[in-house]
Amino acid sequence: MRIIQTDPANRLLAELSHQDFELLAPQLRPFALKQGATLQEQDVSVDSVYFPLSGTISLIAVMNSGDTVETAMIGREGAVGVFAGLGRWSAFARAVVQVPGIALSMPAAPFYDAALRSEPLRDLVLRYKESLLSQISQTAACNALHSLEARLARWLLQATDRADSAPSMLTHDVISQLLGARRTTVTLLAGKLQESGMIQYRRGHITILDRPRLEATACECYHAIRNRSEAVFSKPPPAASIARSSGCAEGR
Repeated sequence: MRIIQTDPANRLLAELSHQDFELLAPQLRPFALKQGATLQEQDVSVDSVYFPLSGTISLIAVMNSGDTVETAMIGREGAVGVFAGLGRWSAFARAVVQVPGIALSMPAAPFYDAALRSEPLRDLVLRYKESLLSQISQTAACNALHSLEARLARWLLQATDRADSAPSMLTHDVISQLLGARRTTVTLLAGKLQESGMIQYRRGHITILDRPRLEATACECYHAIRNRSEAVFSKPPPAASIARSSGCAEGR
């Protein structure tokens, strides 16, 4: 099956000219993003590149103790393993699918070869690299300096920005691990957001009822990360990906 460029849902691929996209097309294949699947392991050589069309992937820092924390969130505005376009690359984080979806995937070696032949593709990889590293840096500062309530609100907004509809459930256990917090505290704060009318539990999902108030509750990091992500692109996001009202998480 050969992938044809018809306004691809992945924004990085959509940025490419037809000529540059054709350098990748023969190698791109649909890939099912299954919830909980590990796409790359920390400190292991990257052998594949993934361009999400839907779903959400977390980049997770893993400590020697086994403790983990999310350092970045990737949806169809980005890619996993794309730095392989700059040469041989070892992953600096574990990549785990949080919300299932579909990606276009290709081996790292031909992606590197394509980047060697295309200056616009290399430039796009470098722009995305700066954006992703900025998100990692901002998230690290957020985890150190901001309250858990503000961080939870920021995380919910980021997750819903990347969802086409109400995504598959994410348990409070998973969210607490991603935020580096206690599950009981996450459950307590999620309940507080519900009682205030910002969100609502429904069949294991969270729906955002009052986005302006949730944005006001979130720290400055939400807008900082979003603005720096948008700076990568010359084209606006698809209408379906702008300011949704559905979120995700499992209730008690």
